[in-house]
Amino acid sequence: MQTVEQALRALVTEGTQDGSLRPGSKLPTERALVAQLAAPRSAVRRALEILERDGVVIRHVGRGTFLTDTAAAQVDGAPADTSPAEIMQVRLLLEPQVAAQAARVATQADLDRIVDALAGGAVSDDFEGFESWDAKLHRAIAKATHNGLLMNMFDVVNTARALPVWGSLKRRVSTPERRRCYHDEHTAIVDALRDRDPDGAAYAMRHHLEHVSDNLLGRH
Repeated sequence: MQTVEQALRALVTEGTQDGSLRPGSKLPTERALVAQLAAPRSAVRRALEILERDGVVIRHVGRGTFLTDTAAAQVDGAPADTSPAEIMQVRLLLEPQVAAQAARVATQADLDRIVDALAGGAVSDDFEGFESWDAKLHRAIAKATHNGLLMNMFDVVNTARALPVWGSLKRRVSTPERRRCYHDEHTAIVDALRDRDPDGAAYAMRHHLEHVSDNLLGRH
């Protein structure tokens, strides 16, 4: 049976992987965590103290509990020294085939979640909001493959997107124009998925990731 500390770490890991938690994100209040984890407030408070001691969170009186810049390095997954170039190399190897498989086997419920994530990105005009929906969209596509081993591999790569070096680089090169362009590329991927077109989905994903890689690494 999970301890409250383990359950809280799992919550942080899941949030980091699906893009809902990033360095600087505010965690739910103690009261909300008590309800979410079905644990006594004293146990939740002790678990938060342990995570703060380990550098995963920082607590500010009157403001709340926030994920630290080093939290991603403590989440099981990609090594803390993974470079943006390495991240993009692996994403280009993995995600086009993930998209192709999702086009073959996604259920309507999967497609609905993917479309919801696409819509979330469309109305996010700030960096943090768009990045969160971007991560959720790519993870929803991976989840639509219904392959547990592949999801484990994807989540290892996805944790790297929460590393400080990745976030700071993406923030530097992010502009409203680029976010609009990425949304158009996301739309092309989703259209191919809805059309059940594996080759089209793989092509659209590869085109998108090559564009992201060029922008991040200066090859443009």
